[in-house]
Amino acid sequence: MDVESLYQDIILDHYKHPRGRVLLAEPSGESHQVNPTCGDEVTVQVALDADGHIRVGYEGQGCSISQASASVMSEMVDGVDPREAESVRRAFVELMHSKGAAEPDEDVLGDGIAFVGVAKYPARIKCALLPWMALHDAEVRAGIDTNAEGAQA
Repeated sequence: MDVESLYQDIILDHYKHPRGRVLLAEPSGESHQVNPTCGDEVTVQVALDADGHIRVGYEGQGCSISQASASVMSEMVDGVDPREAESVRRAFVELMHSKGAAEPDEDVLGDGIAFVGVAKYPARIKCALLPWMALHDAEVRAGIDTNAEGAQA
C-alpha cells in the first residue's frame, strides 16, 4: 500500500467513524461556518475545563474532506492546553497552504498528515480548513487566549 492510499484510508476512517462529534453541554464559544461552494457546514463549540484545557465539540454535514477534518481537529485539540491547540491549528493551516509540498510532522498533526494530498487541490483546501477556521472563531468568541500564559475564557 502506498502512502497516498494510506492517507485516503485515514480520511475515510475519520469520515465514517467521526471522533468527538457531539456538541458541548455548556460551551463558552461557538462558530457556525459554511462553505457555499460545496455546501459543507460545521458548528464548533469550545470551553475550558477546570484544568484550563480546551474542550471541543462539533457537528456538521458535508463532504468527506470537511467532516474528516473536523474529526481530526477534535481528536487533536480536545483536552489540550489552548496554546498547544493553537500550535496544531497553525500547523494544519500551514499544511493546507503548502500545495502538497510540505513534510508534515506526525507528532504535531497526528492523523492530520493525511491531508497533505488534499493541499494539492485548491478546490478542496477550503473544505479541509472549514472546521479549523470555526475552531479559531469559537475560541475568539469565548475569549480563550491561545497565545498567553494562563489562557482564560
